[in-house]
Amino acid sequence: MQHLAGPVLGSRLGAYVALTKPRIIELLLVTTLPTMVVADDGLPSVWLMVATLVGGALAAGGANALNMVIDRDIDKVMHRTRHRPLVTGVISPAEALVFALVLEVAAFGLLWAGVNLLSAVLAVSATAFYVFVYTLWLKRSSTSNIVIGGAAGAVPVLVGWAAVRDALGWAPLVLFAVIFVWTPPHFWALAVRYRDDYAAADVPMLPAVASLHTTAVRILRYSLMLWALTVVFAPVAGMGPLYLAASVVLGAVFTWYALQLLQAPSPERAMRLFTWSITYISLLFGAMALDQLVGW
Repeated sequence: MQHLAGPVLGSRLGAYVALTKPRIIELLLVTTLPTMVVADDGLPSVWLMVATLVGGALAAGGANALNMVIDRDIDKVMHRTRHRPLVTGVISPAEALVFALVLEVAAFGLLWAGVNLLSAVLAVSATAFYVFVYTLWLKRSSTSNIVIGGAAGAVPVLVGWAAVRDALGWAPLVLFAVIFVWTPPHFWALAVRYRDDYAAADVPMLPAVASLHTTAVRILRYSLMLWALTVVFAPVAGMGPLYLAASVVLGAVFTWYALQLLQAPSPERAMRLFTWSITYISLLFGAMALDQLVGW
């Protein structure tokens, strides 16, 4: 029996990690750190960066675990999610719920003690919004689910700014708007590929209830708004030419992918846009940080 203990323990540990949706956390942290650099006009202290990123990761991980607890019935139906821990039974819903709540308490405690109260409140508020507004209310009832619910994913930039300044302002609010507007085309592009899954689970994600053409039109509209907002951020935050050039070029590429999808809507083109959207946000925020670090 002893030789089975290792694999079983490893399987459960891996399942707990899977509950937090590490790839989504990665994406959130990619936006948080550059925001801190801009807020600090340079590189913040190592401790502040570590505390903010760890606290943000704990909060996001807890939110994702709560999402899996609530959506386990949907996850059983969808091909993309049928191997998640609560579907396979590796972890029970009660265990996942306790795990999620522990992560949230730890996130709040770390951010309050190691950063400031504002960042702690913002991080946990994002979890509450994600769970109650998106997961419990909008996801199963409205085609605007990801449009409104996606606001939760935009809060980490506010957390990053608040961690440095202990206050908010126009610059972080514009950044919040950038992520808020980026989320629908990013997620709809992925949902195009899995529209049959969403339809089977009776989740009114836009591609599951509207034509590919309608979805592509919406994606293009949001892409154009995104492009405009990233350019607006330059004067609002006092960014230099490196960031401004990056926002123009990256936005042009994003819009080009959206136009390609509109001209010939297909899951393949949608996935190209989805893949680019991840690269786009990483490069945009990377350029943002670099712009400040080189001292324009």
